[in-house]
Amino acid sequence: MDSVVIKDNERIDDLYVNDLKIIQNPKGFCFGIDAILLSNFARVKKDATVVDLGTGTGVIPLVIAGKSRAAHVHGLEIQEEVADMAQRSVALNGLEGRVTIHNLDMNQVLSIFPKEVADVVTSNPPYMPVGKALQNPGSKKAISRHEITVTLDDVVRTAKELLKIHGQFFMIHRPTRLVDIITTCRKYKLEPKRIQFVHPKEGKEPTMVMVHCVRGGKPEVRVMEPLFVYQDNGQLTDQIQALYDQETIEPKAGGGN
Repeated sequence: MDSVVIKDNERIDDLYVNDLKIIQNPKGFCFGIDAILLSNFARVKKDATVVDLGTGTGVIPLVIAGKSRAAHVHGLEIQEEVADMAQRSVALNGLEGRVTIHNLDMNQVLSIFPKEVADVVTSNPPYMPVGKALQNPGSKKAISRHEITVTLDDVVRTAKELLKIHGQFFMIHRPTRLVDIITTCRKYKLEPKRIQFVHPKEGKEPTMVMVHCVRGGKPEVRVMEPLFVYQDNGQLTDQIQALYDQETIEPKAGGGN
């Protein structure tokens, strides 16, 4: 930990999971609650191989490594500076043996991974198509939020290429893209199994949706109880606090897919 370089304008933040820390630059794009939600929505068995597509500063691989007995978690990030920050966070937490960050365009994923290598693929991809409130196409925030370097189709196709048969795909996105998500997943034989909407608070429309798909799964989807993030007083709800407190994301024995 002492040998990890913290650069100008960077800070170390607490992930509130097993004493894990993360390096972030507040002038860039810091992770949001969506990454925490997705990390806890995922189900990761012991000895699983996990790949996170568009990992950003590496929060999802860190939380998954902290809350599961996955054999190895890989994070793919196209932006060199952001990938470097993520890899230093891995070193900061002493997780080099279980987490690897790859500075790579996900469309080149098969240059380093064989097909059907992953038990689990996760993704918190850019939500917005290019042209929607796009200010600076070259900025780290724009690349993280807009489909500049990768599209929804790219994400789902890459997940399908990486996943073993019956492998699990977990993604968080915007509810306005739900039809696109479902049709694209089915296009690549990833069958939606669970859908969960996330609302900022009770009485407000959902702003996020999480989707769990199984490669080659049978058609049947379950809409889960919605999540509400904040109470009227601005504090986190018990639902969300329970996710932070949840010690494991391993599926229960006999729980199936």
